[in-house]
Amino acid sequence: MTHSDRTEKRERRLELAEVLDWLVADGLVPKAEADSLRTAHARHRSELHPLVIVAERKWKSGKPPHKLLHLEALTAWLAERAGLPYHHIDPLKIDLSAVTGVISNAYAARFKILPVEVNAHEAVIATAEPFLAEWEKELERVLKLKIKRVVANPVDISRYLAEFYNLARSVKRASQSQDSTAIGGTITNFEQLVQLGRSGKLDANDQHVVHIVDWLLQYAFEQRASDIHLEPRRESGIVRFRIDGVLHQVYQIPNAVMGAITSRIKVLGRMDVVEKRRPQDGRIKTMTADGDEIELRLSTMPTAFGEKLVMRIFNPDVLVKDFKELGFGDAEVARWDQMVSQPNGIILVTGPTGSGKTTTLYSTLKHLARPEVNVCTIEDPIEMVEPQFNQMQVQHGIGLDFASGVRTLLRQDPDIVMVGEIRDRETAEMAIQAALTGHLVLSTLHTNDAPSAVTRMLELGVPAYLINSTLLGVLAQRLVRTLCPHCKEKGEVREEDWKALTGAWKVALPTAANQPVGCLECRMTGYLGRVGIYEMLAMSPALRKLIVPGCDSAVLRQQAYREGMRPLRIAGALKVAQGVTTVDEVVKVAPPSQGE
Repeated sequence: MTHSDRTEKRERRLELAEVLDWLVADGLVPKAEADSLRTAHARHRSELHPLVIVAERKWKSGKPPHKLLHLEALTAWLAERAGLPYHHIDPLKIDLSAVTGVISNAYAARFKILPVEVNAHEAVIATAEPFLAEWEKELERVLKLKIKRVVANPVDISRYLAEFYNLARSVKRASQSQDSTAIGGTITNFEQLVQLGRSGKLDANDQHVVHIVDWLLQYAFEQRASDIHLEPRRESGIVRFRIDGVLHQVYQIPNAVMGAITSRIKVLGRMDVVEKRRPQDGRIKTMTADGDEIELRLSTMPTAFGEKLVMRIFNPDVLVKDFKELGFGDAEVARWDQMVSQPNGIILVTGPTGSGKTTTLYSTLKHLARPEVNVCTIEDPIEMVEPQFNQMQVQHGIGLDFASGVRTLLRQDPDIVMVGEIRDRETAEMAIQAALTGHLVLSTLHTNDAPSAVTRMLELGVPAYLINSTLLGVLAQRLVRTLCPHCKEKGEVREEDWKALTGAWKVALPTAANQPVGCLECRMTGYLGRVGIYEMLAMSPALRKLIVPGCDSAVLRQQAYREGMRPLRIAGALKVAQGVTTVDEVVKVAPPSQGE
């Protein structure tokens, strides 16, 4: 064993000087740069971890490919140098209630360690001090578990040490307050919740409940979640986030506390806290940690084990995107602009729930909303409040449905009308009437592809001659996950997979395709964000001749293909060829192409 090996194994905290010596020895940092930092640090002592001090310099590695020596890269390098596994702390993959039960907050803070995983045989403990392990044997003796030390980012350890234990403490104290007051340890009705509030122990505004809700919202914003699900179960409630279209379980909460959290959110959304037997809708406007305004749409649903609450997060930033950012190609932008610039007629956007129809419509309306134009909408519910529009919400309780809403809007001197969804014949007829009287109407339908929108309107009872005279075009869309730009790599597409994707369409096998890898930026999924793929049907004289009573969508589809319409899978295939996404992602969301 060399002298340096013996030095590294001695119990001690890391010093900046030795970290700099190792970086120079490993060829990552020039000696002159290291000496400069060493001198500056000697004059201005800092309590920061040595890796944090080095990361602040934003040096690039001396070794190819000369990547930035950011904190995570330095942490991985230190782990390798110390002979310990490197671990990136991903809160979405941690069972908070389990890890915070392993050791106390005080003990973890004393040694600046954080449990990140625990099972029946082993506890994985993260540290940023690889040469300080006096706590390891003590924990093994007390816990009767094997301890596995891993090296993690010192900033993450400090941050999550506070967050995890504060959240666990809030849940525990909220639960204890409930247990000490509620019958059988559970709030069974609203009167008990009121009693808890009067007793000064727990209600929807209890500080512990408030802290949990605040943490939940900020955490969701930080993780780029589009939806937050609070779901009561038989044993305990679960919290899930939808990120890039995929649900991730985040935390388990006792059912009693879940009820108080739901009540707190309902209070914020000005919903009826007493009513738990019927679904309700609400809305919250709040701020992110960075000061950005965010709006949440709330929806409750009674289930066998209590009220389920879903919060859909609407970020106003999506409305400032241009159509290319949404995923439109150059030809699609030109065709869409031509459609929406017409003075009157109907444009339909189709696709399943969660396919981005709202974003497309709002972005289009914002593009069209000029000071001289009156834009009016009827929605159920209003998805995002936009000052440039006049928005009205459907109220079934007082007889205000889509059809009567459109009838009202037509008396408001509109130029452009957006109908949230055409669900029945009456709404379809009112939309047609609006188009016939000189208005541009945008709306949505739930169909698999663009040509099927025509047959759906016919099925609703709209006469073919009215569709002929008013329909300008149909846009079908889906969202596919995009490859992470930080880690994607060149890859090949198998010929059989490509043929399965493109079907009878003759599309050359791509040479610039990429494949997912996984990095810290994308949480090792290989994907970051989503983009739209589109099937655009623009009405033409030839297509209008085909719209007759009982017409078949397949006939319309074949004519549209001849006129240049691309099916969803081919639009997705082009995204694969551009290196934006993968064949698997397109196949997952887009229906098979039909015909040539």
